[in-house]
Amino acid sequence: MPPVKPMLAKLAARIPDGMQYEAKWDGFRAIVFRDGDEVEIGSRTGKSLKRYFPELVTALLANLPPRCVVDGEIIVARDGRLEFELLQQRIHPADSRVRMLAEEIPSSFVAFDVLALDDESLMEQPLGERRERLVDALKDARDPVFVAPATQDVELARQWFDEFEGAGLDGLVAKGLTIPYRPDQRLMVKIKHERTADCVLAGLRPHKSGQGVGSLLLGLYDSSGTLQHVGVCASFTMTRRKELMEELEPLRMSSPEGHPWAQWQREEAHTESRMPGAPSRWTGTKDLSWIPLRPERVCEVAYDHMEGDRFRHTTQFRRWRTDREARDCTYAQLEEPVSYDLSRMLTDSPGKP
Repeated sequence: MPPVKPMLAKLAARIPDGMQYEAKWDGFRAIVFRDGDEVEIGSRTGKSLKRYFPELVTALLANLPPRCVVDGEIIVARDGRLEFELLQQRIHPADSRVRMLAEEIPSSFVAFDVLALDDESLMEQPLGERRERLVDALKDARDPVFVAPATQDVELARQWFDEFEGAGLDGLVAKGLTIPYRPDQRLMVKIKHERTADCVLAGLRPHKSGQGVGSLLLGLYDSSGTLQHVGVCASFTMTRRKELMEELEPLRMSSPEGHPWAQWQREEAHTESRMPGAPSRWTGTKDLSWIPLRPERVCEVAYDHMEGDRFRHTTQFRRWRTDREARDCTYAQLEEPVSYDLSRMLTDSPGKP
């Protein structure tokens, strides 16, 4: 019975040998519960996602076994590529908006594990057996419900790691074939791409404790010369957070006037360019607590991949680049992965090794 927290993964630098390998999907992790005409979609935190994806409820009723619990990912794809930003738009408080988006931006569900079938719990069964049961249970599933491709061939996994990025996926997940399903435990391994970029430091948010820097706000200049907000850098020790607040004090602006993101409080400004303080898809409110800095300092950060014109995840601080001019920090420096059509991997036989 819901809620059930999903099994998690710990980060590794290399692809390990002797495991089952799957793509790391860039969507909303979801555990789906079906009992006859009833469907529940639980998020990673256990909250229900059902109201946001009415079209997916219909598809799950049509494609899943009558009684089951399945672990997977909700995704949105466009032109053969995952689009996380479009997926985020599906989280909206207004039911009328949810219904409209269900038609305009339909979602899909990619299943990669099964926790129960009929009256049988499979959580103590090894992954290898659960995988066989999943493939058999969903052998007749059709778009928009899929079984995630998987392989035990490490060389093919390395090929996937390079190719699938072009479809918007951000790495691989490796799973031991003998592991049971353990909610909220990091028994799997994730391997992600890492690259670096030189970004403009244009603001900061104070730490929630009130002591030091919570996150650094990063920008890149686009082809028109506009500084776009591309993400944040936030992983610091408490000692370093306090040091950063003192170190960056000389860059602090007494008012946002003259700052590239000075118009961030205007709702319409967020449609013209990307800047911090946009309404949250989850709460519908703005985060007002950021401090503008003169956009003069450059920092090098590590990131895994881009989602549109922003970093998909929080970046990792590497070093200050005193040898770089802020105006030189443009999108042109970012590496573009070779395009790969997502439909190619989703339409392959899920049982193929």
